[in-house]
Amino acid sequence: MSAGSSRVLTAAALTVLMAAITLALLNLVGPEWSRFALATCSETHCFCEIPRTGALLLQPANSISSFGYVFAGLLMILQARSRDWRSAFPPLAASVLGTGAIIVGIGSVLLHATLTLWGQFFDVLGMYLISGFFLVSALAKWRHIPDRRAMVYYAVLCAVLVAILYTLPEVRRWLFAVVLIIAIILELMFARPRRPQVRTGYYVSGLIANIVAFTIWNLDQNGQLCAPDSLLQGHAIWHLLGAVALWFAFLYYRSERAVGSEV
Repeated sequence: MSAGSSRVLTAAALTVLMAAITLALLNLVGPEWSRFALATCSETHCFCEIPRTGALLLQPANSISSFGYVFAGLLMILQARSRDWRSAFPPLAASVLGTGAIIVGIGSVLLHATLTLWGQFFDVLGMYLISGFFLVSALAKWRHIPDRRAMVYYAVLCAVLVAILYTLPEVRRWLFAVVLIIAIILELMFARPRRPQVRTGYYVSGLIANIVAFTIWNLDQNGQLCAPDSLLQGHAIWHLLGAVALWFAFLYYRSERAVGSEV
């Protein structure tokens, strides 16, 4: 078995383990989710999938599909820790990105399983960690900011975003979109030219996956692509495509080579 196949199998096994742990912890708290404050998305029915009242996972399809992010994040971390790592992208940064992807997945599970305000907090937390990473990564490459200082900037930015999320949860999606759009502009216009031998096609593929995912998200949210009782949900597809987009972003960063190194 090749090293790559072994890492995929390991990531899959760890994903199953993390899913079992997450479900066990949810079982300790639930399934009486109605005793908690409702997520603000409850005003718009929290996407198409109809909540299974009294179930541990109110939205099973949307919950289980969220583990796609966990799998992608674990695979990133395993890749970064491998002996054959040959990239200018620091293994620590790759592990931070992978950890962010895992938090996105677990947070998404907590939201869709419970449809509570605290579940929503953890769902958006992961999104902020990822968008903040993209922003600081682009800024650091563009302005030649040392890794340690960039980590400080990242921590400060995430702290500010979390504070806003806690005090003004209603702006969660708009703030995420603003940070992400700024990050994309900085990356493509200023950071990318400073990344030796980077494969821009990976980044573009990730953007395309995100555009398709967002289109499906809107169709699901607006009830145009909606079968409430089905286990095939547009929002679940959004999760899986989002995980694919994150993986392409990882491949993009990993493709960068140090100056003077061989491909």
